[in-house]
Parts: sequence; structure tokens; C-alpha cells
Amino acid sequence: MPIKANDFVEIEYTGKLKEDGTIFDTTDADVAKSHELPKANYGPVVVCVGQGQVLKGLEEQLIGKEPGTYTVELVADKAFGKKNAKLIQMVPASKFKAQKIQPVVGLQLNIDGMICTVRQVTGGRVMVDFNHPLAGRDVVYEIKVNKIVTDKKEQLTALLAMLLNIKDSTISLEGNKAKISLKQEMPEQIIPELQKKIKELTGLDADIKLPAKAKQDEAFADQPTKSALPARAESSADQPTKSALPAESRPAGEQKAKPALPEKEAEEKKEKPEEKKPPTPSQ
Repeated sequence: MPIKANDFVEIEYTGKLKEDGTIFDTTDADVAKSHELPKANYGPVVVCVGQGQVLKGLEEQLIGKEPGTYTVELVADKAFGKKNAKLIQMVPASKFKAQKIQPVVGLQLNIDGMICTVRQVTGGRVMVDFNHPLAGRDVVYEIKVNKIVTDKKEQLTALLAMLLNIKDSTISLEGNKAKISLKQEMPEQIIPELQKKIKELTGLDADIKLPAKAKQDEAFADQPTKSALPARAESSADQPTKSALPAESRPAGEQKAKPALPEKEAEEKKEKPEEKKPPTPSQ
């Protein structure tokens, strides 16, 4: 049966740079270990095709395919996007010094939730790049589609993991109704949105229960809540992810790139950047 939009599929894959074969992402634990990739939960993953849970270029290649093994080549704008000069900024070195960070070329930082890489340090200025580390690079994926997932409980489990990084829940099904007991605390306001998404993609009416503490906290909360479900992952420099998959499966996060270190002192009300290790070619 050919894969179509909104199908759930179980896949395994390995991504590498087309130019030199450097492996930067995989679901294979042995491959990850041999190429010194970061520790993660390796193994087959279930994704919903067409929901931005993998790179747009991969989704386009998956639709119409049968389960099997494929080699997919993606040009930069179908993978992690082209380089965007507007996402390269010059920042006074004093900003780093004030926060006790020594900027060196290759240093990767998390500033206001945005990943950036130090590209150049000259005198009192530092060039930081908010483009995806693989922006502008053509990539090749070896991808194996194990199966189209039709089991509703497996679909729900995958959906909760992909949307909200929920990996610990109790799910029971009765006809077209699902009872979901979450063990992870979260704002109660997201429940209607989550139920709508579950209905759209699985056809199930979901009764979702939060932990007792979460409900108690919500009773006293008086703060506006942003949409909790992530936007569709777009394959461009607008998303500082490092992988074909979202954060819970691979390094990732999806946010609009924006200037994070202010140019004026009056705007200095930012959180302290988190220093990360310099990226290696395999990242």
C-alpha cells in the first residue's frame, strides 16, 4: 500500500553530507557510536507523514512509496535550508565577557532558545551565525520504511511523543474513543488543542486526564498560554534543528530565527546564554 499524507510510518534512517559522506544523524545506535554522535534514544521511530515531523524533502519522497529501503538525495533548500545572510550578526565581545563566556570559533551557544555558532572573533566583535549548522549543504538519506502503522494505540503513542515529548502515559481504547492518562504535568489549556489534533490524525475522540497536581496548579494559574503544539517544521534556516526529527528524538527545536543579543544596552534583559561544546563535523 503506497504511503499517503497523514499516514503513520515506522522508519529507520541515516543522514550524511553529500560532499564527503560525513554522517550527522542516524537511528542506528551502532552507527552513532562508531561516528561519535551524541547520546540519544536510537532505534526505529514512528512519524506522521505530512505533519512536519521529518524534513519536508523527505516527506515529499516518502509519499507514494511502499515500505522498503530507499536512498534520498536532498538539495539544501529541501533539507536544512540555504544560508541566510540576515541570520549572521556582529555582536560586541563585551556581551560575552559580561556573562563570563569566552567566544572562540566553533563555539555553539543557546541564546534565548536559539542555537547559534561563533564564526569569527576579531578585536572587540564576534560574528555569530543563527543559520542551521547544515544550512547550504546537500544531504543524502538512507531510509528504510519498516511499515505503515495502523494500530491506533501505536499512533497515539507516537503522536504524543512527537507533539509534546510525552513518553510516559496510559492509553486505553474503546471503539473510537481513547482514554489517555498523562503522567507529565502541563497546562490544562492545551487539552482542547491536543484533542483536536488527535481527532484529525487518528480519528479518535480523546479523553485526556492530567496528573492531579497539574490540575491543582492550573486552578491557581493566571497567566496567558501560548499554543503548546509546535508549528510544522520547515526545512530552512528559520529552524535551528540539527536533525530530520524533532528534539525528543534528535537534537532539535523549531523557532523563528531572530536577533537574540541586543545592540543597545537598554535592551539587555536577556537570559544568560548556555555554553555548549563546539560542534564536530558529525553534528
